[in-house]
Amino acid sequence: MAINLVKGQKIDLKKASGESLTNFCVGVNWGAIESKGFLGLSKKVQNIDLDLSCVLIDSQNKICDHLYSPLYKLEVLQKFGLQKGKLETSDKAMKHSGDDLAGDAGGDDGLDNEIITVDLSRINANVSQIFFFLNNAGKEDFSQIPYAKIRMYEGTPTKVVSEFASYNVAADGQYRGKQSIIMGKLYKREGEWKFSAIGDPTEDVFLGQTIQRIVKSYL
Repeated sequence: MAINLVKGQKIDLKKASGESLTNFCVGVNWGAIESKGFLGLSKKVQNIDLDLSCVLIDSQNKICDHLYSPLYKLEVLQKFGLQKGKLETSDKAMKHSGDDLAGDAGGDDGLDNEIITVDLSRINANVSQIFFFLNNAGKEDFSQIPYAKIRMYEGTPTKVVSEFASYNVAADGQYRGKQSIIMGKLYKREGEWKFSAIGDPTEDVFLGQTIQRIVKSYL
């Protein structure tokens, strides 16, 4: 049975069998905002562009790698001292499925819109923490976005085999009026990887602000 995460909760990456969870996906699912048009005779669909990202931190508390959308403008990223976005880490241990600019239309299709696949056995030995965060490229807050949910599961971007843990964002009142979340972090303790559900909403309107906040306040 999947763990329903709560803010601040720390979990061991262990399956029910006791085996370590080393290969998994971190995914975010959400829907487009749908409303009825004039006299209810038509349907209006408002696309929602959420961005799932992560930064990898080394043993010196420095950013050593990243995954975020290549669609972010480089000239804006450079103002925050950031490099161009990419979809695969240098060690090839983590891959991003790519930027979903719309969300599900017509209801939940059961699959996550953006996914980062993780192979802990291949991550560079110098990496000590991996922070996952979510930004809205639009202006809607999370309370307006249908069934926004974060989860960790075994499987692939197109097939969920077994859900390990989940966090229901849309149902949590603390995210009303917010457009970004520092979701959680993987961290290494005595050679073993663990996960901490941070769940902090922020006032950030751009990914660069969220990364700066992580570096200044969470390391």
